[in-house]
Amino acid sequence: MEPLILKTDSVVLEFDGRKILQDVYLECKQGEVLGILGRNGCGKSSLLRIIFGTLTPAYKHISINGQYIKKGYQNMRIAYLPQHNYLPKGIKIKKLAQAIIDSRFWDDFSSHPIYRDYHEKTIAELSGGELRQLETLMVIYSKADFILLDEPFTHISPIQAEAFKAIIKKCAKVKGIILTDHQYYNILDVSDRIILITDGYTRPIKHKDELVTYGYVSHIN
Repeated sequence: MEPLILKTDSVVLEFDGRKILQDVYLECKQGEVLGILGRNGCGKSSLLRIIFGTLTPAYKHISINGQYIKKGYQNMRIAYLPQHNYLPKGIKIKKLAQAIIDSRFWDDFSSHPIYRDYHEKTIAELSGGELRQLETLMVIYSKADFILLDEPFTHISPIQAEAFKAIIKKCAKVKGIILTDHQYYNILDVSDRIILITDGYTRPIKHKDELVTYGYVSHIN
């Protein structure tokens, strides 16, 4: 079976007359991890929200295998991890998980310490760090064909980041994953392809040294 392909084309986003995104194009297919880099305020988070369907730009055309997608979250085609907490606080973790998690990954998810140790608790009973881990896991292991992750590595420890990168790579065998993070070295490490947003446009990065050329970083370790 041919992999599903998510295409985002001709995105134009303006705030107060200033163009944030101009004719943005990207595509991601099942079986790959696409990393998006760019400086603060360049539109990375906005682009993910546009794909998911919670931000309406001046123009967009989003499709999965040629079928126009108006709202990515409908029918759980696309799942999204925002920077803020999103899970309802009063519901038991076990109940939420049973509704969200892809059955193909249930054993992986349910054996993770954050679920194994807290599944009988409610979201409100978790600490901030525990909640961020759970929210990230639930999105990655969700039933969606495409996963959008905004800053998945920012509020977790380096050891947890390494564990999440392994999970992302495993799930990307059957899902398409798009992610962005200020910790660019984690994005470079986990991604199959890199897109840089600069001056409102998307630029494919063929070699990491181009991140210096475009002024995103001063040097690459």
